[in-house]
Amino acid sequence: MNTELLKKLMTTQGVSGGESAISARIRDMISPYVDTCYNDDLGNLIAVKNGNGGRHKKIMLCAHMDEIGFIVTYIEDSGLVRFATIGGINFTAYSYTAVQSSKGVKGVLVPEGDVPAGSITFDKCYIDIGAKDKKDAERRVSVGDYFAVEPSLTRLMGSRIAGRPMDDRAGCAALIMIAEKLAERGCSDDVYYVFSVQEEVGCRGAKPASFAIAPDLAIVYDVTRTGDTPGCKPMAVKLGGGAAIKIKDSSVICHAQTVGELIETAKANKIKYQCEVLTAGGTDTSSIQMSGVGCRAAAISIPTRYIHTGVEMIDTADLEATVALTVAYIGENK
Repeated sequence: MNTELLKKLMTTQGVSGGESAISARIRDMISPYVDTCYNDDLGNLIAVKNGNGGRHKKIMLCAHMDEIGFIVTYIEDSGLVRFATIGGINFTAYSYTAVQSSKGVKGVLVPEGDVPAGSITFDKCYIDIGAKDKKDAERRVSVGDYFAVEPSLTRLMGSRIAGRPMDDRAGCAALIMIAEKLAERGCSDDVYYVFSVQEEVGCRGAKPASFAIAPDLAIVYDVTRTGDTPGCKPMAVKLGGGAAIKIKDSSVICHAQTVGELIETAKANKIKYQCEVLTAGGTDTSSIQMSGVGCRAAAISIPTRYIHTGVEMIDTADLEATVALTVAYIGENK
């Protein structure tokens, strides 16, 4: 797999509520493969490829384009920047890291000097941009500015890569790759590629998008945890094990018939897959499933180690399997 597509997505910031830059980047990348692109009032990016058949069912494929981060709440007289979190932050992982604002201001996120490692919380941390005092800091930073840990992508052995924000730029990459393949192959149904906002703060964007589209079928693409690292909770998902067909997480039970069809499609096309039951955590699938009068919803997850850290790791073979499974399944005109 050519990781340049993923790198372009990962190096464009899009903290929840501030997704305009990543939305514009994705629009440029997917536009050649669809007929229309637009943003709804909440900011979701929706790209539509019209079907070439007579039935024209509506299929919604969704990945969230936002990432976790920080929002400035106060600037101290010393010039140090205080913040609140946006999304679930692991401060063991994010302490002593380089950060960057949506305006390009660089800084470092550090805990107060007397805080024990196990007691680090957002109110015991600050961002140091190198300012001499408050007036100096206010020339570059304002209350309400977004910060995120600086993006990265590192190639590891074989087909594995690590960096951030793999969650959920890997899912966004999957959608763009699917769009390219379906544009070449053709599809009898209308396909709506939805890049949702504010998933990390409560799966907010996907629900109104689904309500407006009213899809006949929806599939969500996000990362999921693995059970193949020391000391982790037992889980029948591993890196390199293939596309993870979700059965259940803490917020949703996926449409059983669709789950079965995805499994049969993977078997028939010799696509590597595994079944996912996630005991803690959720995705946009639940919001889509419950929108409007309800929706037939499923999810295909990308196995990821070290989620919500600066070294989220995937196997690109799993991402390719996710794309292949989707294209094969939609090609069967479900």
